[in-house]
Amino acid sequence: MRIAVVGATGNTGTAVLRALHRHPEITEVAGIARRLPDTEIEPYDRCEWRSIDIAAASTEADAVQSLTDAFRGCDAVIHLAWMIQPNDRRELLERVNVEGTRRVARAVAEAGVEHLVVASSVGVYSPDEARDALRKDGTEPPLRDEEFPNQGIDSSHYSVDKASQEEVLDDFEALHPGVTVTRMRPALLFQGDAASSIQRYFIGKAVPSRLLAPGSMLSLPLPSGLRIQALHTDDVAEAYVAAVLAKKGGAFNVAADDILGPQELADILTSTGKYMEMPPAIVRAAVVTAHRSGVIPADAGWIDMAMQVPLMDTTKARTELKWSPKRTAADALRELLEGLAEGRGHASPVLRPDAQDDRNVNAFHQPASEGAFAGDGDVDPHVPPEKMSADLLELYLSDHLTGATAGVGRITRMANDFVDTPMFGRLGQLVDEISAERAFLIQLIDDLGLDRKPYRQAVAWVGERVGRLKSNGKIVERSPMTMLLETELMRGAVMGKLGMWQMLEVQAPTLGLDPKVFTDLIEMTENQVKLLDEIHAYASARALRADKDIYWTDN
Repeated sequence: MRIAVVGATGNTGTAVLRALHRHPEITEVAGIARRLPDTEIEPYDRCEWRSIDIAAASTEADAVQSLTDAFRGCDAVIHLAWMIQPNDRRELLERVNVEGTRRVARAVAEAGVEHLVVASSVGVYSPDEARDALRKDGTEPPLRDEEFPNQGIDSSHYSVDKASQEEVLDDFEALHPGVTVTRMRPALLFQGDAASSIQRYFIGKAVPSRLLAPGSMLSLPLPSGLRIQALHTDDVAEAYVAAVLAKKGGAFNVAADDILGPQELADILTSTGKYMEMPPAIVRAAVVTAHRSGVIPADAGWIDMAMQVPLMDTTKARTELKWSPKRTAADALRELLEGLAEGRGHASPVLRPDAQDDRNVNAFHQPASEGAFAGDGDVDPHVPPEKMSADLLELYLSDHLTGATAGVGRITRMANDFVDTPMFGRLGQLVDEISAERAFLIQLIDDLGLDRKPYRQAVAWVGERVGRLKSNGKIVERSPMTMLLETELMRGAVMGKLGMWQMLEVQAPTLGLDPKVFTDLIEMTENQVKLLDEIHAYASARALRADKDIYWTDN
């Protein structure tokens, strides 16, 4: 069987790829994402890859044509792509999540694929009044099957879009009765490799990671009546594969056997097993304040959804798909929390780790923590004083690290600002590569026994942020000139970095390093310049024109 996976680099997508590779019935996998991963790293190394923007900055005709070409010859398409942030860009989120699903479904029909499996969610369900009874008199709510109303939670943009997505599927099924449509409705999905992405999307960096480790709290404050269903992402991945192999249509609830209530959560998160229940309105107000002040990325809609959606009955998935979870919700949550404390992730743009040493350096497909030992592994880094001035080398590398610190800040901001342009895929690739290179340079300096001069990086960090205040003709709105100016600055910085790698390639034997590592970094940096040239060409054609847009619109 040949299977295409749309959104193949995220939390669920990565796990689905692993699950597909475990089943011999699946002979070919096509991975589709806007930002591609390092295809030398598992599980991305056994897929055919295409970079396709389904709706963020593409026309319907272009997206459907690209998807149709990718889907030809497939036995099934698994659609997982979903945009969660930025919260305040509702039109963008709806376009990607709802209109993107419509385009994927249309391409499935045009390519002649007979089975479409779509990631829905517990969030698709309407509020369950039984959850109110739990808060009022302690009555535990019943489990609800797939026939429960699915109009979503009005105050949650995620839930509203999931309900709209299923309406798209209703319309598609009516028009194409020959296509089997499966809707997977999983509970919360946890795995260690998704920890850093979950922190970026929901928690933010203001919360110290050490406070997220299991057993790190003395007492856990919770909204009264909270009950959580969850499962390990590997388990939901097996449910997707089971649906593909069984070619079963309809909706399927998917969750682990156990339900996490206040005591179960306190047993995991605290060292004492103690918790304190609070009125949900107070918790919601605190989340509203934290979100509006920029402390956390998640808005209060996530609290509303957690407190109102029904608890799901998973009997249908067990009987019709012959599926059952291998791990408990408690185990999945514990793994996630350990991953949060460690800054864990994986080698994809979506799952990139916060722990810098773990970031994958695409040039030589090793983590940045290899530092001076990257390459063939048979090196003895040192700085012979009779051949090279350690003081000058230290100053030289420290200055480049200062530039790298500013560069990471600039390219990250560019990717965030230009998510609704056709250049986002290229910018996302640059974020991953430049961030990993900086982490590698830090480790290299340490391995050589040199001083990083951290005060210089602090100055660069502040300077990069002050630089954001430069005049671009706009105060509140994004200026169309910003991409042009930022790209020109970034291109100059990357050219400077190229010189550093060239110097290190020449001096590698003297330093006891593998020259090929720097040869590979030179090649990757030259490709980065080409990417920046493409971005600059796009901006140059639009930035100063009154009749052209940089940012994507439906027009």
